[in-house]
Amino acid sequence: MQSRFLYILPVLVFLVMAIYFAVGLTKDPKILPSALIDKPVPEFSLPAIEGGYGKGFTSEDLKKGKVSVLNVFASWCIPCRAEHPFITRLAEMKIAPVYGLNYKDKAAEALRWLKELGDPYFAIGADTKGRVGIDWGVYGVPETFIIDGRGKIRYKHVGPLNQEALDEKILPVIRKLSK
Repeated sequence: MQSRFLYILPVLVFLVMAIYFAVGLTKDPKILPSALIDKPVPEFSLPAIEGGYGKGFTSEDLKKGKVSVLNVFASWCIPCRAEHPFITRLAEMKIAPVYGLNYKDKAAEALRWLKELGDPYFAIGADTKGRVGIDWGVYGVPETFIIDGRGKIRYKHVGPLNQEALDEKILPVIRKLSK
């Protein structure tokens, strides 16, 4: 009886693992849960990009009674380049200020990138060490967060924005929170 169990055990382990992976494959890999949804924004203070223009920003800037958007980007990020026209379009709509969190980037590269593609951001903070990104639960760039007027994170979009994501996800959340 015991030797029979030893032969069946690997088959049972295999079946359990197969079921686990089969269920995992049905999940959308772009949907990454965030423990920060409906939580206050993390406390932070980011300086402007060194040698640049403009100003940095703090967590207090995201708590001023207005819905805001935080976009995490970097000059070395290829998907960020593809997303940039949609971030620019969102900023031009003026329905919410768009803040940029420049993630683990070199100042000169970030400034060159912004000069080439344009700067749609209300303010940009330089997170050169990635500490603030960690506090925000950033998995990688780009990521976009929507923050309500009280400073609570209400939505997180992982990956580059495109027209579909802007029209079907980002804009409806901003409009709903702005009422």
